[in-house]
Amino acid sequence: MDAAAVIGCFRDRSILITGSTGFLGKMLVEKILRVQPDVRKLYLLVRAPDAASAEHRVLTEVVATKLFDVLRSKHGADFNSFIKNKISPLPGDITKETCALRNSMVEQISKDIHVIVSVAATTSFYERYDVALASNTLGVAHVCDLAKKCANLKMLLHVSTAFVAGEQEGLLLEKPFDVGKALKKDYNLDIQSEIKLVESVKSKLRIQFSNDKIEKRKMKELGLKRARHFGWPNVYSLTKAMGEMLLGTLGRDLPAVIVRPSIISSTFQEPMPGWTEGTRTMDMLYVAYNDQKLPCFIADRTVIVDVIPGDMVINALMVAMAIHWDTHGTQAIYHVTTGHRNPLLFSTFLESGYEYFRSNPRVTKDGRIVKDRRVKFFKTYTFFRLYMILRYNLALETLHVMSVFGHSLSQHYNKLKRGYNFLILVAKLYAPYAFFKGCFDDTNMRNLWAITSTDQLKDGSTFDCDPACIDWGSYLINTHIPAALTYARNNN
Repeated sequence: MDAAAVIGCFRDRSILITGSTGFLGKMLVEKILRVQPDVRKLYLLVRAPDAASAEHRVLTEVVATKLFDVLRSKHGADFNSFIKNKISPLPGDITKETCALRNSMVEQISKDIHVIVSVAATTSFYERYDVALASNTLGVAHVCDLAKKCANLKMLLHVSTAFVAGEQEGLLLEKPFDVGKALKKDYNLDIQSEIKLVESVKSKLRIQFSNDKIEKRKMKELGLKRARHFGWPNVYSLTKAMGEMLLGTLGRDLPAVIVRPSIISSTFQEPMPGWTEGTRTMDMLYVAYNDQKLPCFIADRTVIVDVIPGDMVINALMVAMAIHWDTHGTQAIYHVTTGHRNPLLFSTFLESGYEYFRSNPRVTKDGRIVKDRRVKFFKTYTFFRLYMILRYNLALETLHVMSVFGHSLSQHYNKLKRGYNFLILVAKLYAPYAFFKGCFDDTNMRNLWAITSTDQLKDGSTFDCDPACIDWGSYLINTHIPAALTYARNNN
C-alpha cells in the first residue's frame, strides 16, 4: 500500500476524534486535513458544556496553534471556511456514558461515522486515581459503547502507551493483556473493585476532612499506591493497561486496533520540525537543568530511553487505519517505538543536553552566564538517598532550628525544602524509566515501515514511521531540546 492508497482511505470519510485539544490529537487533525482535504467530516469531541463552548475550544486551542501554519498558508483566505466545512466540534466527555452526547446527536452522527480514534487521556504520572480511572479506563468503555452504535464503523483506533508493560525486562511483545491479570505474579486486578475502592476512599475523606486539597493529595497517593501494588510504576500506566483490558472484552466484536507509542517527543519533520506542547516526560530533565533545579538524579546511563517523534506516531496511526480498514475479529497491536530499531542510550540523551547548553549558555536576569555543572547521577536509590540526607536533610534540620531568628533564614529554609521535595518526587516518578530494562518488540511495526519508509508524495508529505533515519544527537540538540525549552519558557 503506497501513500496515495493510504490517503485514499480517508476520502469522503467521517472520523470522530477524542482528545483533539491534546498534543497527539491536534497533530492527527492537522495531518488528515493537510494530506486529504477531501475528508468528509472530522467530529472533534471536546469537553465543553455546549456547542458554542466546544467550537471556541477547537478554534482557540487547536486551529489557532502554530501547528496549523502550513495548512493556513496552503489555503490562504479560504482557510477559515475550509475549517468550518470540515470540522464539527462536539461538546462531550469520555468519562460519561455515551461520552455525554445527547441521544439525538448520537443518532445523527452514528449513521455518518466511519472511524473513531480514541486519543483522549490524562497522561500525568501523579494524577488523582479517580480522575485517571474515569478518563483512561472507563473512558474506553464509553467509547466502545458509542462505537457499537455506529452502523458504518470501519475502525476503532485506540491510542495507549508502550509503558503499559510496567517495569518488565527483556523483549516486550505486541500482545494484548490477559483481563484481570496484574503484572505482579499471582495478583488479580479487578477493575470494578478498584472503582468501588475509589468511591469508598473519597466518601471517607469527605466525611473526615471536607477539604479539597487533602482529598486531591490523598487520591494522588492512592493512585501511586495501587499502581505499585499491582506492579506498575505509576497511575498512568496502570489505568491505561486497565483501559486496554476493557477494550479486549467490550470491543471484541469491533474492528479495533491498539497503538502503543513510547515517550512522544517533538515533531521530526512534519508539518515543521520541533513542534511540541507540554513538557514531555524526560524533557523534565532538560527543563529542570535549564532552571538550575537539578543538582542530581538517579539513572543508569546504559539504559535505552525509548523516544518517538510525534509526527512518526501520527504516520503510524494513519497507515494502521488504512491497513486494518473494516477488519473484525482480531485486535492488532503496534508498538510505535525506537528502542529495537534505533536505540537512544541515556548517555546520549544526557550528553546531547550538555552539548546544547555549552553551545547555548544560560544567562541570568542580570546578564551573567550560568556555569554549566554536570548533574550528579546515582546508579542506586541507596546512594541517592544518602546524598539527599547529606545535601538537604541536615541543612534543613539546622535551618528549621535557626529560622526562628530571622525571616531570611525562614525563606532560605522554604526554598531548600521546595528543592528537596521536587527532587524526591522526580526520583519517585521518573526513576522507573531511567532504569527501564525492557525492549519493545516491533514486529508488527516493521510491516508498516516496509510499506512507508521509501514512499513519498510529490508535495513532500510522507507516512514514514521508520525511526532508523533519526540521528539522535542532531535531533536532540538542533530540534527537540530548543523546542522543549521554548515551550516551557513561554508557559511559565
